[in-house]
Amino acid sequence: MLLAARAPADPLPAHRVSVDVGQWRVVERDSGPVNYYAVVHDPVMPFIRARYRPPARTMVLGFQVGGEARSKARAVGWKWRAMALPRGGNECAKDRGDSAGVVYLTWKRGLRWYTLKYVWSSVGPKGWTCDRKRNLFLAQDTVILESGGPTNVWQAEEIDLKKEFRRHFEDGNVDAAVPDFQGVGLMSDGDQTQSDSAADYGNFVISW
Repeated sequence: MLLAARAPADPLPAHRVSVDVGQWRVVERDSGPVNYYAVVHDPVMPFIRARYRPPARTMVLGFQVGGEARSKARAVGWKWRAMALPRGGNECAKDRGDSAGVVYLTWKRGLRWYTLKYVWSSVGPKGWTCDRKRNLFLAQDTVILESGGPTNVWQAEEIDLKKEFRRHFEDGNVDAAVPDFQGVGLMSDGDQTQSDSAADYGNFVISW
């Protein structure tokens, strides 16, 4: 019996950069006037606490990637926990597009921005991709990464940047060029369902 040779494992990332909780900034063009985020200096793991309450406008925090990470980034990891699930929030349903937590990953090629919006939904089907947007200046997909409870439990995530970009924006072509990685955003919102929404975010790491 012939045994297939095992493919060598991917080498461990040479660089891992943690994003300090104090480095996040309000993304003005996508945000209302009320800042409902706070930094919690937990000795085990500092984190950002989001507590949205209607009728506030939504607010987005962002971190811009610089240096060689922009062209070489391979993965982004983080931890989050849902604390309050917006009532009936489902990003795949009309007028119900609220999330306890959202993490945006963005790239740019020329004038066109590419965004993957990973969400912690209330009732949306885990694993679904929906709300696809395509025009000359924007390509965006929403992916339901987590759904429902339990609340108040940390969940670790890690996204393979090149694999996910090619899967969503290049029809899975493993040889397609991937543009420079631009940054990470986060948001909790409940404006469509007019309900409370809350999550905690921490331990963001970019590796290459």
